[in-house]
Amino acid sequence: MIVFFARNGVAANLLMFAIILAGIYALLSRQIPLEVFPEIENRTISISVNYRGATPEEVEESVVIRVEEAIADVEGIEEMVSTANSSGGNVTVEIDEDYDLREVQDLLEARVAALEDFPPGDAENVVIRRAEGSRWVISVVISGDLSERDLAELGAHVRDDIVELPEITNAQLQGTRPYEISIEVDEDSLQRYGLSFNQVAQALRQSSIDVPAGTLETLSGEVVLRTKGRAYNKEEFEAITLIARENGSRVTVSDVATVKDGFDENQFIARMNGKRCVLVAVFREGSQSAIRIADQVKDFMGDYQSKLPPGVEIGYWSDSSKIVRGRLNTLLDSAWKSMLFVFILLTLFLRPSLALWVVIGIPICFMGAIALMPWVGVSINIVSLFGFILVLGVVVDDAIVTGENIFTRQKEIDDPVEASIIGTKEVTLPVVFGVLTTMLAFVPLYFMSGFQGAWMPQIATIVILVLAFSLVESKLILPSHLTHSPRRWLRAVSRFFVGNTVTKWLTRGYGFFSRFQQAIAGSIELFVRKIFQPLLNFVLVNRYTVLSVFLGILIILAGGFQGGQIKQVSFPRVESERATCRLTMQEGTPFEVTEKYVLMMEGIVRDMQKKHVGEDGVSVIEDVLSSIGGQGVSSSRSRNKVGQSHQGEVVFMITPPEERTYEMGTRELASEWREEIQKRGGIVGAKELYFRAEIGRGRDPIEVQLRGQNANDLSDVAGMVKEKLATYEGLFDISDSLDESRDEIQLRIRPEAEQFGLTMSDLARQVRQAFFGEEIQKIQRGREEVRVMLSFPLEDRKSIAALESMMIRTADGQPVPFSSVADAVIEQSFPRIERIDRNRAVEISADADKEAVNLDSVREDISEWLPGVIQKYPGMSFSFEGEAREERENSGGIWVGALLIVFGIYAMLAIPFRSYIQPLMVMTVIPYGLIGAVAGHLIEGNINPNGMPLSFLSYFGMLALSGVVVNDSLVLVDYVNRRRKAGDDVFTAVSTAGAARFRAIVLTSATTFAGLFPLIRMEATQAQFLIPMAVSLGYGILFATMITLFLVPINYLILHDIGNLFGKVYEAEESTKVAAEPA
Repeated sequence: MIVFFARNGVAANLLMFAIILAGIYALLSRQIPLEVFPEIENRTISISVNYRGATPEEVEESVVIRVEEAIADVEGIEEMVSTANSSGGNVTVEIDEDYDLREVQDLLEARVAALEDFPPGDAENVVIRRAEGSRWVISVVISGDLSERDLAELGAHVRDDIVELPEITNAQLQGTRPYEISIEVDEDSLQRYGLSFNQVAQALRQSSIDVPAGTLETLSGEVVLRTKGRAYNKEEFEAITLIARENGSRVTVSDVATVKDGFDENQFIARMNGKRCVLVAVFREGSQSAIRIADQVKDFMGDYQSKLPPGVEIGYWSDSSKIVRGRLNTLLDSAWKSMLFVFILLTLFLRPSLALWVVIGIPICFMGAIALMPWVGVSINIVSLFGFILVLGVVVDDAIVTGENIFTRQKEIDDPVEASIIGTKEVTLPVVFGVLTTMLAFVPLYFMSGFQGAWMPQIATIVILVLAFSLVESKLILPSHLTHSPRRWLRAVSRFFVGNTVTKWLTRGYGFFSRFQQAIAGSIELFVRKIFQPLLNFVLVNRYTVLSVFLGILIILAGGFQGGQIKQVSFPRVESERATCRLTMQEGTPFEVTEKYVLMMEGIVRDMQKKHVGEDGVSVIEDVLSSIGGQGVSSSRSRNKVGQSHQGEVVFMITPPEERTYEMGTRELASEWREEIQKRGGIVGAKELYFRAEIGRGRDPIEVQLRGQNANDLSDVAGMVKEKLATYEGLFDISDSLDESRDEIQLRIRPEAEQFGLTMSDLARQVRQAFFGEEIQKIQRGREEVRVMLSFPLEDRKSIAALESMMIRTADGQPVPFSSVADAVIEQSFPRIERIDRNRAVEISADADKEAVNLDSVREDISEWLPGVIQKYPGMSFSFEGEAREERENSGGIWVGALLIVFGIYAMLAIPFRSYIQPLMVMTVIPYGLIGAVAGHLIEGNINPNGMPLSFLSYFGMLALSGVVVNDSLVLVDYVNRRRKAGDDVFTAVSTAGAARFRAIVLTSATTFAGLFPLIRMEATQAQFLIPMAVSLGYGILFATMITLFLVPINYLILHDIGNLFGKVYEAEESTKVAAEPA
C-alpha cells in the first residue's frame, strides 16, 4: 500500500479529503453531542417509598428492612445503602460493572412487587428508578421584590417561553415550594355540624372527580359523555357540598373549613444577590449543543428584560457552556501554536515543504478522530477536548521520523518517488510499533476508578483514535506529498495574483531564506559531527563508568521516594470558581433559626464582595446565591430538597483565574469566610457546616465508617472517633452522619378504649389525620402538580396540649377525649437512620489541610487504635471509605496498568527486534523518563504558588510516558540492527546510529514538549486535573531523550559484551571437553 499511494498522488489526496470531509460531516450533522462533561452511566438504582408523617423507626421496620431482605440475594449488587426518616425510606443499590443494569433493575422490581401488603398504610407507591447524570447547562434567575406566588408564576411563564425556543426541550422551575391546596378544618366546626374527619375526606374525594361516562350514538355521529366535577382552585373546593339536608339546605366546605390555595407549609426561600428569586434550570437533551442552548437563553434574557415589572431582574447563574467554549478556544489556540512551532522547527532543520505537509497532518488526524467519535460514544466535552490538546505534541512524531528519513534518502537518490518509498519502508516497522506502544500506554486510563475514572477513558479513546489516523497519514498520505516540491505551483499562483515582478522579489527572498535554512541545518550536522559524535564515542568507550552514574541517579531518586523527600498527594486540591457553605442544623430546627444564620453567612459574603475589588473596580466575587429550607439549588438539584427547615446554603461565584485582575482564589476567600463566621459567634446548634472551594472532589479525605446493629453503641463509638480525629493537627470540619436524638411522643392505648370499640389502628389513624393531615388527591394544573391536603389548622398541631385535648371518634361516631382512651409518653429517637449492607451505620468524616497532615499516617494510627475500642461492642466493624477507598481502587488500576504496559511494550519491541533480550535493553530507559517526570513536578512546583505534588494523575501520566519514551529507542535500535546486517561492526553501527538518528529523536521530543507546554501553562480551573499528567509526559520525554541518546547505545554494547563473555566461556568449555576426550 505504501508503494501504491506513494506513486498515486490522486489516491493519496482523495484519502486525505475523505478523512477531512468525514470529520466535517460529523460536526455539521450534529451527530456528536456538545456538552460540558461526558455523560457517564450511573450504576445505581434507588427504591424509594414516600411515607410522610411516619417515624424513622416505623419506616425502617415497615419499608427499608423489608426491601433489603427481599433483594438481598439478587446477583450484581455491590453495595446497599438505605435511609429512613420522617418523610419515607430509600434503598440505593450500586450495581457491579459486570452485570447488565436493565436486567438487575427488572429483578429488583419483581422482588419488590412480590412483597405482600406493601407499601404499608398511608405510604405512597414504590418508585424504582435508575440515577441519571445531570445535563444541566444554565439556570435563568428571576429576582425582585414580588410575593412568593407572583414570583413563582412569573418563573413558570419564563420556563414555558424558554421551552418554546428552537434548541431547548427541557427546562424546570426551581427555587420554589410545591403548590398545595390546604383545607383546614377544626374540631369545633366538625362537632357543630356533626361531621367527622373521615366524612369530610370522603365527601371531598367523591365530589372532586372527573369520570368518563361512555359514548352516545347519534344521527350525526358518536358523542363522548363525561362527568366533570373535579375542583381545581380555592373557590371550586369551597363550593363542594358536604351535607345536603331534606329541606334543601346544604353545608359546604366553606362553612366548615378554611381553604388556602398556596404552597406546601414547609417554608423555602431562594435569594440571588440579596433578593428573593426563582430559577429556571435549562437542560440539554440528546445531541443538543450546550453552547447553542446557552446562547439562545442569553439572547432570550436580553429581549425579556423589557417585559418584566419594575424592580424585577432576569439574569443567569453558572453558565456551564463557558467551560466548553473556553476549552474549544484553548484547543484552537494550542493547535495553531503547536503547528507553528512544528513548522518553524522542521523548516529550519529539514525543509519548508516537509514542515508544511507534517503540519497539515495534524488537522487530518483530528478530523479522522472526530469522524469516529459518534461510533465510539464520545461527545465533544471538556474531557475529550483535553484529549486532543494532550495528543497535539505526540501526533506528529511518526510523521517527523518518516519525513526526516525520506528527506535523508532524497539527498542520496535522484528519483524523489523512489526515495520516498525507500525512506518510508525503512522506518515502517519501528514507527508502527512505536505508535502501538504509545496507544498501549494510554490503556491504563480505562482502569481508573472514582471521580477521575468516570471520565479519563474518554481521553484515552481520543488519543488512540488520533494516533491511529497519524499512522494512516504518515504512511499513506505524507510519502506521496513529499515526492514533489510545491515550489512550482506556488510560483504559478504568485504570478497569477501578484505578477512577475513581485514573484521575482519573493523568489529572491526565498533564496535568501533557503541559504539561511541550510546554514541552520548544517549547524545541526556540524554539532553532531564535532560535539555529539565524539562525546558519544567517549561515553561508549567508558560505558561501565557512565552506566554507574546513571544507576546512581536512579538510586538517589528511589531514596527520595522512600524518605518522603518528594511530596505525594493522592488527590490534590483543585481550586474551583465557586465556594459553597452548606449549613445543616439538627432536624426539627425552626425555619426562623436557620434563616437567621443563613442571612448572616450571606451578609459576610456581601461584605467580602465589597472588600475584594480589583484595579478595574470589579469585585472578584460575582454573584451570591443562597437558599433557606433546603440545599442544592445552586447546582440544579433542589427539586426534591426543599422544605427542610434545618438546612441552608450560600454559594458565590468568582471570576475565572485566567480573567481576574485581583489575585485571590476561592480557597483564601472560603478561609476568610469561615474565620468571619467564628468571629461573629459561630452557629449555635449546627450539626454540620460544610465548606467547599474545590472542584472534582468526590469523598472526604478522612472517612471512617462504623457498622453495627445497636444505634446507641454506634453513637458512643462515633463520639470517640470524633474526639480522636480532633487531636490531629490539620484536620477540621469533623462531623458524623448521626443526628442528635430528639423527643418522640409514643401513643399507648388504654384498656378503657375497648369499651368504646377502639383499636390501636383507629387511634393511630385519627392522630395522624389530625396532626399530619390526609392527602385527598393530586390534581394537574397546567404543568404543575398540586397536592390537596385536609388537616387541622397549623396552630392546633403545635403542642402536646392540642394532642391531649383532641377528640377521638368511637366506632359509632361519638367523640371521646383522647386522654380517656390513650396516654402520650415522651421518649427519645433518632430523626434519621442510615444503613449500609443491612446494618445500621454511621460515617465520621473530616476535611484536611493536605499540606500540613499526612493522611496515610492518620489512617494507620486510627486503624491501630480503633479495633481495641470496638471489641467492647459485639457485632461492630469499621472501614476507611472516602478518598481511602478511591486510593485502594486506583492503586489496583495502576498495578494492572503497569503490568499491562510492561508486558505489552516488551511484546511490541520483541516482535520488530526478533529478540528476547534487546527489548529489555530499550526498556531500561523507562525509569529515567520517570526521573524527568519527577523533576518536572519539582520545577513546576517552584513556579506554581500552590506547588505540584505527585498524584494519581501524575502516576498515570508516567504510565503513558512509558509507552512514549521507548519510541526513540526503538528507532535507534532498529537502525543499529540494520547497520549490523549491512556488515558494520557493533561499535561502528552503534556510533553511526546515534549520529544518524540524532535529528529525528531531538525533533520528535521537542515537538512533543511544545504540544504539551500550552496545557502545562494553562490557568483554567478544569485544566488543573490534566496538568500533572502533561507535566509527567512533557518533562519525562525531554529527560528521556537525553538519556536515550547515550544509555541505549551503552546498553547495546554492554549486552554485546555479555554475549561475547558467555560465548568465550562456552567456547572454553567446549575446548576443555575436546581436550579431555581420549585420542
